[in-house]
Amino acid sequence: MRIGIISDTHGSSTAFRKALEILGQCDIILHAGDVLYHGPRNPLPEGYNPKELSEIINSVQTPMLISAGNCDAPIDQMLISVPLLSPYSMLCFDGKKLLLTHGHDMEEKALEELAMKWKVDIVVTGHTHVKDIKILPGLLHVNPGSCSLPKDGIPSVALIDGKEVHLIDLNTGQSIKSANLD
Repeated sequence: MRIGIISDTHGSSTAFRKALEILGQCDIILHAGDVLYHGPRNPLPEGYNPKELSEIINSVQTPMLISAGNCDAPIDQMLISVPLLSPYSMLCFDGKKLLLTHGHDMEEKALEELAMKWKVDIVVTGHTHVKDIKILPGLLHVNPGSCSLPKDGIPSVALIDGKEVHLIDLNTGQSIKSANLD
């Protein structure tokens, strides 16, 4: 199964389009929140156009799961036809359980403990705008970073493709870091 993972678009239609282009054909796309609004602490990202971004999201034919982030509001649901799920979504694929959440409302350690309690194999979060793959005993924690406002300097997404997960640089399309799912 090919799973595209995006987070923290913050209203950038430019970044979302680039993310879709880099991810290519996926079976499902996961968005870890902060979809339309840039937030009061963030600058306006390049291509900031929440209305256009909502139209692009609505036109995507690939199934999507979106976990609401701290910058998402109930009013956003009036523009986006994909449900903004909060605070958690669960996806089961290829014998694995994946927990999707923005990650803003729970400390990282507590979230990882909850994932282990629920016997989740992969937890996906956003919020920090910093990409990472963290390998813990029995759990893989993936943060795709931000495709629009990266705090680590490189806009990025993540891709689960078969038995591997990759963090991908949106500028080059190259894998930055990867891990096996087994």
